[in-house]
Amino acid sequence: MPDISDTAPDFTLPVTGGGDITLSALKGTPVVLFFYPRDDTPGCTKESIGFSESLKDFEAAGAKVFGISRDTMAKHDKFIAKHDLTVPLLSDEGGEVTEAYGVWVEKSMYGKKSMGIERSTFMIGADGKIAQVWRKVKVPGHVEEVLEAVRAL
Repeated sequence: MPDISDTAPDFTLPVTGGGDITLSALKGTPVVLFFYPRDDTPGCTKESIGFSESLKDFEAAGAKVFGISRDTMAKHDKFIAKHDLTVPLLSDEGGEVTEAYGVWVEKSMYGKKSMGIERSTFMIGADGKIAQVWRKVKVPGHVEEVLEAVRAL
């Protein structure tokens, strides 16, 4: 599980709008990765809308922002269209990236245990190292907190 000052695990994943994103190719630019459980669920929708609404502010601060879940590209495309999202979403269908970042965890809901993504955000500095980590994210106020941290980089 990567932590602050570790080199961020590299990956190449498909991105909405077409093509692939390779993290190491973005070196020199701060990157925010927000991992979320599933498209079109209440918390995930609020978080994705929040990052979309603040995307221009992140770009003005020089950072790129990507949402990552294990949903398919087809689900991502529907999610984006339904909620007019502007934040690019990456599909980790195989789960390698969620595993590498330590966000694929055992969860318990109503006494039933299952595996799922723990809502987490990683801020990666221009040097490719993890600058900040937010785990077990609560959506209200989170986007603003991440934006403030990016501006302080």
